[in-house]
Amino acid sequence: MSDKFNDYKAQREKYVARGVGNGNLHVADEAQSATIKDVEGNVFIDFAGAIGTLNVGHTHPEITKHLKKQLDKFIHPGFNVIMYESYLNLAQKLTEITPGRFEKKAILLNSGAEAVENAVKIARKYTGRQAVVSFVRGFHGRTNLTMSMTSKVKPYKFGFGPFAPEVYQAPYPNISEKSEELSGEAYTDQIINKLHDFFIETVDPSDVACIVMEPVQGEGGFIIPNSKFVKTVKQICEDNGIVFVADEIQSGFARTGKTFAIEHFDIEPDLITVSKSLAAGFPLSGVVGKAEIIDSAAPGELGGTYAGNPLACEAALKVIEIIETEDLNAKAEQLGYNIETYLTSLNETYDQIANIRRLGAMVAFEVINPETGAPDKALTAKLVQLANDKGLLLLSAGIKGNVIRFLPPLVITDDELNEGLRILTNAFETVISKEGIA
Repeated sequence: MSDKFNDYKAQREKYVARGVGNGNLHVADEAQSATIKDVEGNVFIDFAGAIGTLNVGHTHPEITKHLKKQLDKFIHPGFNVIMYESYLNLAQKLTEITPGRFEKKAILLNSGAEAVENAVKIARKYTGRQAVVSFVRGFHGRTNLTMSMTSKVKPYKFGFGPFAPEVYQAPYPNISEKSEELSGEAYTDQIINKLHDFFIETVDPSDVACIVMEPVQGEGGFIIPNSKFVKTVKQICEDNGIVFVADEIQSGFARTGKTFAIEHFDIEPDLITVSKSLAAGFPLSGVVGKAEIIDSAAPGELGGTYAGNPLACEAALKVIEIIETEDLNAKAEQLGYNIETYLTSLNETYDQIANIRRLGAMVAFEVINPETGAPDKALTAKLVQLANDKGLLLLSAGIKGNVIRFLPPLVITDDELNEGLRILTNAFETVISKEGIA
């Protein structure tokens, strides 16, 4: 490594909190589409997208041009102090593009965790109840409440307790865990029965303010539920006066081939939380949903100093325009298909690849020990690290740390995609050969 690289690494180690993770220790200098250059001129293909934040890619020219003009007008008057058009226009647009044939309203915030917190606050206010139900393998944030709703202990929760009370985690299907003798339908029915038992054994539905559900579990490993399960959850909510919250923070804004993943299941959630790819990298989030639920909080009970920053709102309006004009839903489906086809082919050579799954361009596979079928977290880490070393920004996921996930910008070019897949292939060749299990 160069002296400059080592200097930055030393600076990071001396001044940046150890608890902040880094998958790649190079320092970015410029980025466009799905390509990043570091300060030394090294090139990286981005399959991480800032953890699903850049569906429209790095530095989209329309967004950059638009925001340069906006920057000269004002930076942040504070919506609680004086209103501005971009907040109003984005709130309106979000109510128009989210599923639900009912009157909707929106509140804008800063981060995904903040959106989930506010969805819970609103649901509690509306129902007068306290209990919150999330799901095994779910991830909802790093604040005390959202950390309590999150399933994985390390690295998200270990040593950070006590956690928020009245939070319960329900079963959620993972088809890759079913026994061979069970059909997919029988397995789903088994999990649904466990869900009904959960509301007898763990918490009574009359105490539950909301059920918060990722339509596709993100950090949990891109787990895609059966439609019957999702509809059952929604029916439980309707039968018991529970607010159904779709957490679309990682799965929203065309990632799955629809604007929101919940649309795949023909469900109209009461509330939707949005963030990540909403604003092309600007900190912005929101809660959108039924007007009567959103309006249960009185003036002054919701908000925040930086919530709905006008530049972030302008970026978000452009993102939505780009999704529509460039048909990113169709691009997501084609991109996901191309990645799945590649993985299926790679699996013919490497049986360490298992359980390839996708919804649109939300694609993942598991790394296993082919002799035992057990998750191989160590091999996963080696593959991800070598890919990063060789110029591919790649992320792992999953409760057992053995899932490799794909979150490239949906505007990625064929050349960028092929180069990234080439690097991943080489990582497999190198790592498997060194392991002596080729």
